[in-house]
Amino acid sequence: VQLQASGGGLVQAGGSLRLSCAASGRTGNVYAMGWFRQAPGKEGEFVTAITWSGSSTIYADSVKGRFTISRDNAKNTVYLQMNSLKPEDTAVYYCAADVTWSRILSTKPPSYDYWGQGTQVTVSS
Repeated sequence: VQLQASGGGLVQAGGSLRLSCAASGRTGNVYAMGWFRQAPGKEGEFVTAITWSGSSTIYADSVKGRFTISRDNAKNTVYLQMNSLKPEDTAVYYCAADVTWSRILSTKPPSYDYWGQGTQVTVSS
């Protein structure tokens, strides 16, 4: 599975961005897709995840009510709609694919088998 993330950029606090993660290859094996982020000098952080079917989602507390994950299976693409952005949302955002059909959405990076290249999101105050 290959993942291509896009949509990052510079936005003012309170603004919005939509990230995309296009999957290719053996997408039929994908159980779930997740978004993680890493800010400079900080550890990576789970953001959100969705089952490939779209039946389940989970969010980090820090983004609940502001971020929404969705998927378009026809396009093999997962989206991350980010609203009410804050300077602390500044990070490189990575999408990842979990191909283990565990029936459990995971917030842990080791649970994800494939990773995209990352896209920079910068929120100015």
